[in-house]
Amino acid sequence: MKRHTGQDRSITEHWRPATRAVRGGTARSEWGETSEALFLTSGYSYDKAGDAAARFAGEQAGMTYSRLQNPTVEMLEQRIALLEGAQACRATATGMAAMTAALLCQLSAGDHLVGGRAAFGSCRWLTDTLLPRFGIETTVVDARDPATFAAAIRPHTKVFFFETPANPTMDVVDLAAVCALAKSHGITTVVDNAFATPALQRPMEFGADVVAYSATKMMDGQGRVLAGAICGTTDFIDNTLLPFTRNTGPTLSPFNAWVVLKGLETLDLRIRRQSESAVTVGRFLEARVPRVLHPGLPSHPQHNLAMAQMDATGPIFAFEVADRAQAHGLLDALELIDISNNIGDSRSLMTHPASTTHSGVAAEQRAIMGVGEGLLRLNVGLEDVADLTDDLDRALTAVGL
Repeated sequence: MKRHTGQDRSITEHWRPATRAVRGGTARSEWGETSEALFLTSGYSYDKAGDAAARFAGEQAGMTYSRLQNPTVEMLEQRIALLEGAQACRATATGMAAMTAALLCQLSAGDHLVGGRAAFGSCRWLTDTLLPRFGIETTVVDARDPATFAAAIRPHTKVFFFETPANPTMDVVDLAAVCALAKSHGITTVVDNAFATPALQRPMEFGADVVAYSATKMMDGQGRVLAGAICGTTDFIDNTLLPFTRNTGPTLSPFNAWVVLKGLETLDLRIRRQSESAVTVGRFLEARVPRVLHPGLPSHPQHNLAMAQMDATGPIFAFEVADRAQAHGLLDALELIDISNNIGDSRSLMTHPASTTHSGVAAEQRAIMGVGEGLLRLNVGLEDVADLTDDLDRALTAVGL
């Protein structure tokens, strides 16, 4: 079946983000379908044995095996690259597959990584447990202060790895300052941009080398599938990342890729509406709880930095109550908002990180990270914001707040 993209990169690069999110990377078969086709195949056939040999040698364009290429997955990769402003993208089975591959593909025993202290629990497991197991040294720093990165650099430092905003404390990293520091020392920056997505923040515009995603979150946006993505230069994706993913196989399924393609079509609409609602809910909570950690509110210590490098601050933020008992009591009193450790969904979700997403992190490390026993993380969805504040009002009253 003959396929054609109908897209010249010199044309698509001039498209604005909303157009890229709907049409970027689209490839059509001879049938002329308007929605992206779903190619459920593990392998591909060749007209002649020489064609197979030529493709495996890289001398002929075409697919060889869906662990390496798939038309549906390739469309997603091209679309995310366009949204990010990256030369290339590689999709993965999950967000953690993306984070793991982005690091292990370029690190070896004897290398050193500097990571942000505030991070998703599994990302901290990578820096605290997995990498040291393979002889890769790691130093965890307070990423809110660029000087901590400078102080941690060693002769064998190869990578800076951090999230901004960070999960779940909403620490904000000065992208321009940290990325400039890295470049001046020949260090690669790997930025987890899952909380913002390229709809709200594009780290490469500030000098980041590699941007990684859990596309499970806002990119799908409706809690349906798992997916991840890694963006970078063509050289990095093809010559550093691809040999790792080719042989280890963290492959995204075509169906999941198709679902995320559909999610990207409404990403900009969803994330901006949810960002607005999150600010409203955050203001409501400021009058009721001891502390709200929301970069979109002036009370956040890095509010100005967040507004300078983000178009909006996203649907996710955290707030604090007295302790675990009060946090669990509040969760149990909710009627509308779901108790769930997922984020990025069109439904509002809340979790207690210390007993869920960060339960695998040692208590003393959680304390250093700022993940206290009274911390709650809230994902604000697309429901009517008045219904959300009504639900929170009932739950807060039930626990004496």
